[in-house]
Amino acid sequence: MSSSPPPPPSGPLPSRPPLTRSRDFYEESRWQKFKRRLKEEPLIPIGCLGTCYALYLASQSIRAGDPVTTNRMFRYRIYGQAFTLVAMVGGSLYHNSDRILRRKYEKVKAEQKAAEKHEAWIRELEARDREDKEWRERMAKVRDAQREEVELREEKARRKEELGGGTGVVLHAVKNLGKLKEKVEVVKGKGEEEAEKAKKN
Repeated sequence: MSSSPPPPPSGPLPSRPPLTRSRDFYEESRWQKFKRRLKEEPLIPIGCLGTCYALYLASQSIRAGDPVTTNRMFRYRIYGQAFTLVAMVGGSLYHNSDRILRRKYEKVKAEQKAAEKHEAWIRELEARDREDKEWRERMAKVRDAQREEVELREEKARRKEELGGGTGVVLHAVKNLGKLKEKVEVVKGKGEEEAEKAKKN
C-alpha cells in the first residue's frame, strides 16, 4: 500500500535569496561564455593541455626509439585523461544549479522575444490597417468631390439649357415678355372679333 504524501507546511514558504550575479552573467556572447567557463572550470583545460603534452612527448620518444619514455608518456596521457574526466564531472556537479538557472533564464528570454515579436507583428498589422482605412477615406473623399463636381456641372448645363442656351437672364426675360405680348394681342384680337360678330348679330 502506498503511503499518503506529507501534508503541506502551514507556515509561509521560505523565500529564495535574490541573485547577486549581474545581468551579463546570463546575456553573454560566445567569447564571454568561453572565458567564463575557463574561469569556472580551469582544471579541464589544464587536464587537456597535460594530455596533449604527454602525447607529444610520446611521439617524440617513439621517433627517438626510446620505449621506456614512450610507455611512461602513455601512462601520463591516461592520467591526464582521467584527471580531465574527473574535473568535468566535478565541475558539472558543482555548477549544476547555475546551469539550471541559466536554462530557465534562456527559456524565459526566448518566450519574451517571441512575445515581443508577436506584439511587433500586431503593431505592424494595426499600422497597415490604419493606413488602409486612411487611404479608403481619402479615396471616398475624392470620389465625393468628383461626384459633386459632376453634379454641379450638370446643374450648370441644365440652367443654361433652361435659359435658352446661355443667352443670358435678361434676354430670356425679354423673349418671355415678347411671347406674353403676342398672347395678349392674340387674345385681344379674338375679343375684338367676337365683339364685332356680336354687333352684327
